[in-house]
Amino acid sequence: MNICVFLSAADLDERYTAPAREFAELLGKGGHTLVWGGSDVGLMKVVADGVQDAGGRLVGVSVKFLSAKARDGVDEMIVAKDLAERKALMLAKSDVVVIMVGGTGTLDEATEILELKKHGLHTKPVVLLNTAGFYDGLKQQFRRMDAEGFLPVPLTDLVFFAEDGVAALAYLEETAGIQ
Repeated sequence: MNICVFLSAADLDERYTAPAREFAELLGKGGHTLVWGGSDVGLMKVVADGVQDAGGRLVGVSVKFLSAKARDGVDEMIVAKDLAERKALMLAKSDVVVIMVGGTGTLDEATEILELKKHGLHTKPVVLLNTAGFYDGLKQQFRRMDAEGFLPVPLTDLVFFAEDGVAALAYLEETAGIQ
């Protein structure tokens, strides 16, 4: 399965890196391909290392202004002209989407992917990996949007909130019908 992962390129503490490493190892051991932002820094590096070390494939989609931070030694590296093209390429190259911890860039990616799904422009399963309760506030906001009629489709049809990598991967394998 080609698994798109949107996540931070920041250097983070063990609350975030340890679960990310565990999830990455699950992906690699499962023979999956990581489709990610292509950077060899921060949490992006942690996940890419984990997938590659466990035998998975790496497909990076960098962007021109970040190409100096792109990882070497990947199975495929694409350099997009801008962030919009990068998101589109990452979605096109994946079977499923996982949103891990991150800043405003990751939040932008998450909301665009969910907006596209809401409008039926893709039907790929989307998991929001809520490591260490990072997305509790966003989860609450989405539930409020759903309850108050702001979402034309049920929240459960848009995104699955997983508390750990095992639950995330199990959901993806079940819903995508891919092993």
